[in-house]
Amino acid sequence: MRFATRTFLWSFVPLAVLLMASFWTTQTLVVSAVRDGIRTSMRQTHRSIARSQSKSELQYGRFLKVVAESAALKAGVELMLAEPQSSDARLTVEDQLKEICRSLGFYFLLISNPEGDALAGIMRVGEELVAIDPANMRPPQKGFLPMEERTYQLISAAMNQGDERIGTLIVGEPFDFSQFSMPTVLTKRDAVLESTVPGIVIPEVESGLRGCPADGECEVQLRGETFLSLPMRNLSLGDGYLIRSLQSVDSASGPVQAILLNVFLVAAAGALLGAVVLGALSSRSVVQPIAAVVSHLRASERTGVLPEFHANHSTIREIRELTDSFNRAADSIRAGRVGLEQAYVECVEALASALDARDRYTAGHSRRVSAYACSIAEAMNFTVKDLDEIRVGALLHDIGKIGIPDGVLQKPGRLTHEEMTLIQQHPTIGRRILEGVNGFQSYLPTVELHHENWDGTGYPRGLRGEAVPLAPRIVHVVDAYDAMTSDRPYRPGMSHAEAIRVLEKNAGTQFDAEIVRIFLGLNSIGEIRHIQADVLEQEVRSVHHLAEAVKNTGAYAPSMESIKS
Repeated sequence: MRFATRTFLWSFVPLAVLLMASFWTTQTLVVSAVRDGIRTSMRQTHRSIARSQSKSELQYGRFLKVVAESAALKAGVELMLAEPQSSDARLTVEDQLKEICRSLGFYFLLISNPEGDALAGIMRVGEELVAIDPANMRPPQKGFLPMEERTYQLISAAMNQGDERIGTLIVGEPFDFSQFSMPTVLTKRDAVLESTVPGIVIPEVESGLRGCPADGECEVQLRGETFLSLPMRNLSLGDGYLIRSLQSVDSASGPVQAILLNVFLVAAAGALLGAVVLGALSSRSVVQPIAAVVSHLRASERTGVLPEFHANHSTIREIRELTDSFNRAADSIRAGRVGLEQAYVECVEALASALDARDRYTAGHSRRVSAYACSIAEAMNFTVKDLDEIRVGALLHDIGKIGIPDGVLQKPGRLTHEEMTLIQQHPTIGRRILEGVNGFQSYLPTVELHHENWDGTGYPRGLRGEAVPLAPRIVHVVDAYDAMTSDRPYRPGMSHAEAIRVLEKNAGTQFDAEIVRIFLGLNSIGEIRHIQADVLEQEVRSVHHLAEAVKNTGAYAPSMESIKS
């Protein structure tokens, strides 16, 4: 991934995440607030229902106490207690109960003995009042009683004769869910008896409520919708009965969430658009200076030269500090490189001087060959890099003669065939010496091939024409010229004119004719003398430095007079 893309994402993504987290937090808070509001509203409704229920029970209780004091009804109950098998006694009581139901509008009326067993009862079925079979029936004195697909809510009053309790009068009214303004369920020991939850059957409601605590608040999932369920603790129903109200949290919070979502979408769209623009601008302000730095560094990778950044390269302080630090480091590296190159040049020159010092007749030969080769290379418009390669290569061209015995190199007479063969090995020896030295690879062709002839008769590889690189061909010409014009043990040096005639004669066979032409057109005898004088001065200066170094160590140092002689 590109740096610009990463920078943009790092500036954009956190804002997007923050917006999403803010929306989620706000939504959670809204849902929580809605849930708290629902809970409060439900509890207020429960208290209101409980007060209404208490008033209703109180009113029914007063009626029941009046009815329970009926002398005729008590007499009928005593007769039933005295003659349990008497159908006439039971019918008499049932007739009395029917009369009470007609006059007071009761739906369910029942009398039980002191043990709680039903004696006689009447219930309303449609417009008719029908008797209840009391066999094996033990109705609760308070709570609920399911009868004939209806659930009756019961209240009771004691029937006393003097100080003796002769029975209980129980009245029941159909449990009316219409009094509840929200979905409600009636349960008995986790079994749902009645439910007003719209569109959901009782088994589903019962399954949803199964995980709720017996008498506690819970959340119920019904067909993907979340309901808050609260028990009506204010109603004392007894015998395991419990009324729960349910309120949909999703329905209550849905409109608010929809509004909130729209607001957030608009706000988020604006914020994200602003973040995109600001992120793009900020990433560009960061990336462009860094991209410029990278571009400069890539250029330095191609050229090998460390770049220098301008002081006002960037408006970002950290980028400026980075480039300033880089500039200081680059200055130090350049200074170190200059010193290293100087030491490298001095090392090469010392090698050349050490080689030439083996024979006083060849003193300064390598420096002169290098100077002549550089003159030709400058005339041929060599680049700085190529010019440096030919300069150093020419200085090292005879380095292989280190491996040739002095008796052969300094022999005053003509060499034998075996000795000539040995001399002709010095280019190969020179290559072997330098090829293991890091940094000398570019000089190997000059060291190895500077004795190859244009017509292919040279050594060590017998290359022909332009198969020989240009630098060795240049060194071949100037090496021959300096060898011809220098004194040797076996002959005096030629004059400049004689050496030029030899070069012209062998141009196109031994030497590259074009290089000979450039050399002849470039070098007058005065310029040759000037190059020779410069080389001599360099030699004397090098020897002077060597003498000073030896003197500082306390060893024997020759005098400058002996050196000059």
